[in-house]
Amino acid sequence: MRLTGVHLLLTYECNFECDHCFVWGSPRQQGTMSPEQIGEILEQSKQLGTVEWVYFEGGEPFLDHSKLVEAVQRANRMGFRVGIVSNAFWATTVEEAMIHLEPLAGRVEDLSVSSDLYHADERSTPETRNAREAAQQLEIPVDFISIERPEVTDPTAVIGQIPAGESGVMHRGRAAAKLSGCIAKTPWDRFTTCPFEDLREPGRVHVDPLGNVHICQGISLGNVFHTPLEQICADYIPEDHPITGPLLEGGPAALVRRFEAPHSDSYADACHLCYEARRALRDRFPEILTPDQVYGEADTR
Repeated sequence: MRLTGVHLLLTYECNFECDHCFVWGSPRQQGTMSPEQIGEILEQSKQLGTVEWVYFEGGEPFLDHSKLVEAVQRANRMGFRVGIVSNAFWATTVEEAMIHLEPLAGRVEDLSVSSDLYHADERSTPETRNAREAAQQLEIPVDFISIERPEVTDPTAVIGQIPAGESGVMHRGRAAAKLSGCIAKTPWDRFTTCPFEDLREPGRVHVDPLGNVHICQGISLGNVFHTPLEQICADYIPEDHPITGPLLEGGPAALVRRFEAPHSDSYADACHLCYEARRALRDRFPEILTPDQVYGEADTR
């Protein structure tokens, strides 16, 4: 497996609790990287010799601004191209946005800002507009991530139409629990491919605060705090992996058949069936189908 990108989930904590969130981010979610862990993951990424991009994500990475700045500066010194994914809660004014972004200027090559109706009551909020203006003044490339809401208002109407510039919900994580009832269902046995992830040669992985290396949220290939990332990549044989193997063979339907996982008659999409099958198989593959945070089972009191 040849990686060109490593995405660090600095924290599972988020100031929002969006219905579509892959990782159940919320103010009560637990799991945050220390500066030492960030440094270790960056060093392991450098040792691969193929990683070009490092992204800092969450949760919400700006919740600890000083740690984010330190991480970006370190990644930049190591020669990585750097990106950040944020909801821009910190951009209450252009001036405030400038304060947050100025230490990142000249170091961040992609600021991706979430801007949709999951994060606010309007698609483009004052915060996202302030973040864009400040980023443009500082010459930080900025773009927006927008997810279309799938709510059904008229049962007879055509649903699932996505406006230009927006992406559809993938029903995994909290979206499986909160949004899967909003759209028409498809029989489970028709989901014979994984349409969203390249499980054979992904190009990028996400590393969470616990060290898990996710090829898709909730499918861990190993833990960088126990096994070097270089070894995890070398050891990954997609067809032989107990979870990605069936998915490559015949999608989520094959995963269900392989392990006789309990299932309903129909699902919102391939992610929905895959996520629910994996939840049912967690006791069988506890080191792969992990952590609790991604499956909504962490203690978030």
